[in-house]
Amino acid sequence: MAKGANEALNQENKKVLAGVLGILFGGFGIHKFVLGYTKEGIISIVATIVTCGMFSLVGFIEGIIYLTKSDEEFIQTYQVGKKPWF
Repeated sequence: MAKGANEALNQENKKVLAGVLGILFGGFGIHKFVLGYTKEGIISIVATIVTCGMFSLVGFIEGIIYLTKSDEEFIQTYQVGKKPWF
């Protein structure tokens, strides 16, 4: 498999993994850690604790957004562009 194809496959796997984790465990920021956004992941955990779990809704919405984006759009937005929120 060519290097570019292998890299694209890894990015697609991150998209699905981050999307599912965002939907299931959004308040813990696990989807942020998967994408390499450590600071945002920690902010998610703290915000979830401070808001008594209400911030989990943000992770849920982000998970849906990740899964509905095309592979190319996801890679450009979250891997190349490093957009940390929504």
